[in-house]
Amino acid sequence: MRHEPVYWFCLIVAPIFCLVFFTTLMGAGLPTEMPTGIVDLDNTPTTRQIVRNLDAFEQTKIVAHYANVTEARKAVQRGEIYAYFLIPKGTTAEANMQHSPVVSFYTNNSFMVAGSLLGRDMRMMSELASGAAGRKVLRARGATDAQAMAFLQPIVIDTHPIGNPWLDYNVYLSNILVPGILGIFIFMLTVYTFGYEIKNGTGQELMSLARGSLIKAVSAKMFLPTIFFLSVGFLMIIYFYAILHFPCYGGIWRMLIVMLLYVIGCQGMGIFMFIVLPTLRLSLSFASLWGVVSFSICGMSFPVIAMDGWIQGLSLLFPLRHYYLLYVNTALNGYGLFNAWPYMAALIGFTVLPCLFARRLKNIISYMKYIP
Repeated sequence: MRHEPVYWFCLIVAPIFCLVFFTTLMGAGLPTEMPTGIVDLDNTPTTRQIVRNLDAFEQTKIVAHYANVTEARKAVQRGEIYAYFLIPKGTTAEANMQHSPVVSFYTNNSFMVAGSLLGRDMRMMSELASGAAGRKVLRARGATDAQAMAFLQPIVIDTHPIGNPWLDYNVYLSNILVPGILGIFIFMLTVYTFGYEIKNGTGQELMSLARGSLIKAVSAKMFLPTIFFLSVGFLMIIYFYAILHFPCYGGIWRMLIVMLLYVIGCQGMGIFMFIVLPTLRLSLSFASLWGVVSFSICGMSFPVIAMDGWIQGLSLLFPLRHYYLLYVNTALNGYGLFNAWPYMAALIGFTVLPCLFARRLKNIISYMKYIP
């Protein structure tokens, strides 16, 4: 480890860099003041008020007014704005006559987050403008404000996002992205640790130093990486919940236990990867692929219950899936760890999985020849 910089890069430098990078990148919670354009063909006091109200939204910043749709479309294609709001000529007059004018908004959904957030703001602005026009007409007919609002919005929606009421992207993403990246480094470094012995032809020397005991050989090789990975993992938990104050209703100590199980579970999975593909090149490719797919299949970005049945079963083979479920159970819902004991058992299962193939692992270390 002293002579191989890759150890220190994977053990300390890269995980801590990713921790700081992602949490500071999304430190504001949500992207704000995203550039938006306006095509106001009506240009009346009413439409100018609509534009001012839209600009007041936190995520939206009106950066330019365009004379026509073609100019706005070209600005979107050049990447100058993420969206534009179109108010046709005669909108105010049609609204005053209750003729249901049509306003349009266009978003660049190549940028999914920016497009969806700006689309939400512009849709809300359209609904508010429609309600304001309707209230104006009702007032002219003698209705009070209370009567007008009861007619325009008979049912009031009160939204309570559970677990992340601030809709903070830092809370939503960093809690899984950073441990997921840590898992990739654990997979790859574990595979590299044993593949390095095969590459240099020192497997028999390792077994000789361990006096033929596979348990001693594996324990000696994994002892220091385990200490470092656990230290970085515990640092992540403390940074998330004690410094950044991410929601953790079950207590930090429970999440420390979850991180402990996750780290040793990833290490067990990494050893199993090496057993399946003892060639260093192939096992490293296997480890990186398995780690990257974890983000898509753990349920963070797309619900697992909405996937095909065989993919739902496949998701159980990824340690990050069980870490995610334990995080939701413990940090967000505040339940005890034993409320989610199957996921704890799964991580323990990953840890002891190489024991089922101990003889093959011993033969690989002792007799395997390096294949470039």
